[in-house]
Amino acid sequence: MTKEELVERTQLFLLDLDGTVYIGDRPIRGVCETLSALRGMGKRLVFLTNNSSKTEEEYRTKLARIGLLEEQDGVYTSGMVATEYLKEHFAGKRVYLLATRSVRSEFEKSGINCVDEDPDVCLLAYDTELTFEKIRKFDFFLRKGLPYLATHPDDVCPTADGSMPDVGSFLAMFARSARRTPDCILGKPYTAMGDALLARFHLQRGQVCMVGDRLYTDIRFAKNNDFLSLLVLSGETTRESLQKSSERPDVVLGSLGELFP
Repeated sequence: MTKEELVERTQLFLLDLDGTVYIGDRPIRGVCETLSALRGMGKRLVFLTNNSSKTEEEYRTKLARIGLLEEQDGVYTSGMVATEYLKEHFAGKRVYLLATRSVRSEFEKSGINCVDEDPDVCLLAYDTELTFEKIRKFDFFLRKGLPYLATHPDDVCPTADGSMPDVGSFLAMFARSARRTPDCILGKPYTAMGDALLARFHLQRGQVCMVGDRLYTDIRFAKNNDFLSLLVLSGETTRESLQKSSERPDVVLGSLGELFP
């Protein structure tokens, strides 16, 4: 597939963040112009992230500050998927949530009953304010056999100073301590997030394109959900690692800024 064919077929572009549209606080070269061109063609844009340490509003503030977000654009996180999933499958249940204070507050505003004792279900988000007491209690509730959900499986989170442990690393810890793996993981590369986006935007699978820099989350997410896929080499994936991978994106570019001449 050519990049021109991909653009023509796509109605909704799902845009990964770090390594795809920005690095740290700096937009990747040419991305702002590409996003403007897509908007001018009537394409819808959603900034899509597995990172559940921040709220939608926190992401919107950052993206607007660095010049990437327009008012009509969407922002969707694995934390937002989790709130919708809890409402559908665990309505009214008591939730023990490992998350930052701002994310927990967002869950509570959306109607999720977050508790510190006697929960019905456990949810692991990206808690960058994690304490040993939180770990101990989460482990205790898992060993009681409560339903176990996680927002995403990423092992590390990229930062300007290098990678730091992400939810996938915490999953490995609880697999050792509580002998449990999640009953459901909600973010990329799994299908819960894809199904939620299709329901939200009323589109067919072939009208959606995932743009990202990671083969094992972004591109596999596209394949698992029958979306189109655009891999950019401005982040984690190199041409060498792509050649060694079984994942095959529909289009590969050096960066999103190369989508148009």
